[in-house]
Amino acid sequence: MNFLGIPIEIKNLPPLDPGFIPLGAFVKGFLSTAKKPIAIAMYRNDGLVSVYKTKVHGTPGMADADKYYIERLVKFLLWQKGGAEVVIYGDKTLADFASGVYGADGNFDAEMMSRIYEREFTIRAGDIEDIPAENERPIRIGGQMDGCRIGFDAGGSDRKVSAVIDGSAVYSEEVVWHPKTNADPAYHYDGILSAFRTAASFMPRVDAIGVSSAGAYVGNRTMAASLFLSVPKELFDSHVKDIYIRAAKAIGDVPLVVANDGDVTALAGAMELKENNILGIAMGTSQAGGYIDGDGNITGWLNELAFVPVDCQPDAMVDEWSGDKGCGVKYFSQDGVIKLAPRAGIALDENASPAEKLKTVQALTEKGDAGAKQIFESIGVYLAHTLPLYAMFYDMKHVLLLGRVMSGDGGAAIVDTAKRVLAEEYPGLDLNLHLPDENSRRVGQSVAAASLPAVE
Repeated sequence: MNFLGIPIEIKNLPPLDPGFIPLGAFVKGFLSTAKKPIAIAMYRNDGLVSVYKTKVHGTPGMADADKYYIERLVKFLLWQKGGAEVVIYGDKTLADFASGVYGADGNFDAEMMSRIYEREFTIRAGDIEDIPAENERPIRIGGQMDGCRIGFDAGGSDRKVSAVIDGSAVYSEEVVWHPKTNADPAYHYDGILSAFRTAASFMPRVDAIGVSSAGAYVGNRTMAASLFLSVPKELFDSHVKDIYIRAAKAIGDVPLVVANDGDVTALAGAMELKENNILGIAMGTSQAGGYIDGDGNITGWLNELAFVPVDCQPDAMVDEWSGDKGCGVKYFSQDGVIKLAPRAGIALDENASPAEKLKTVQALTEKGDAGAKQIFESIGVYLAHTLPLYAMFYDMKHVLLLGRVMSGDGGAAIVDTAKRVLAEEYPGLDLNLHLPDENSRRVGQSVAAASLPAVE
């Protein structure tokens, strides 16, 4: 296989998506011949800086490959680390190219970074000798279970809440809701507050509230989140940014911590496995990502793997929200299952919700349907070729897999296939894949979320 003059060496292809071109395999082939050093610095809030050093070719014959690599790399880093300003050191031509791509009117990534960091997003060139020192500020959160706590996990198809007393969940529930399609933020607020009040009713008091929610959060404020996709911007600013703060105040003046759901996924893994260097991946309505470093801290990065590119094939499915193609959400979520269903000969009810379509495929898998099983095996191949890509950016030893896509026989097929392909094609990659028990896969994040705040 060859893409933009770069050889792609893989043996296993997804049975239902043979055109898949793993971005990780492209990057490996690209770097094998690239010799010109460059660096990309991501400047965030409060003086935080991340630096990624790499190489390009810098020759006319490889210009297209260089441009593709730098554009995808910037995209990856934006949604892994975040950035209000990106500086590409060592190649002005590529910096100007990236600035043109991300500076175009209506560019989703630029608009979202501007919203998250509340300043205009820019990309510029820098001299190679001016590469800055990194300034990261890892944060230790979670793992605190004393007292009576509410843990809330806001998903795109259902919301989960747990009442936790001294580390034991005395009550947990899942409630179906439709946050992405509701434009009235009162719908979201009422759902959140209802969950809080339900959990509180099972405890003598509430000492703290922890929230796991898809999106980017700064100071417990919602800066960007797909849950509120349909809410107009003016209502988002006035009613959504502080939505969790207001709902918590209605319960009482207690400590509140709101964290990205992916980070809570990784935290749940760290708590259960008693290990660090964990990448958490939750495959549900979307793809959530989170990371616990070697010291047991979260990094403060965005870790929004749903928007991170994983597939180079030119006709990869487009994500409706970002407008980009080949990104994780269409591979590691219920969207990935739904995408593959017609290729497996499975007709889904067009009027059914995405969650209902997933349940249909899962039910067929439990009955031994060969096409349904191929769907989850294809996702397993996607995962096996994507984890080496993630390993280029995360120092990870463990991968924790959660979310409704990982339930039942389908989840087992994903893990079994991924392990087989990893062993065959990436024998030097030392990764441990973990699939928690069924209950932990579904409500483990809400229980882990309860541990986020410290109680004085």
